[in-house]
Amino acid sequence: MSTFEPPEPTVPNRPEPTAEALALQAREAVEALARMSDPAAFSELLRLSGLVGECLGISARSLADGGSWANVAEAAGVTRQAAWSRWRSDTP
Repeated sequence: MSTFEPPEPTVPNRPEPTAEALALQAREAVEALARMSDPAAFSELLRLSGLVGECLGISARSLADGGSWANVAEAAGVTRQAAWSRWRSDTP
């Protein structure tokens, strides 16, 4: 069961950032947390790990809904069956 809801855009007429730009920001933030010797930073990394797993499922199902599980499988480097088995929704 998913609890993540993507935020709505808050600034009208602002172009959406690219996937690459968002990934760079996320990577920099995660790497900064990893360099901290702070229990709070470690806890945040654990929370982010769970969120990333949840978001992978959301993204995979979205990609499959817009095309097919073959698209998901190709992007993940696995078979269609493996992609479907891992990321399908358990709820009807």
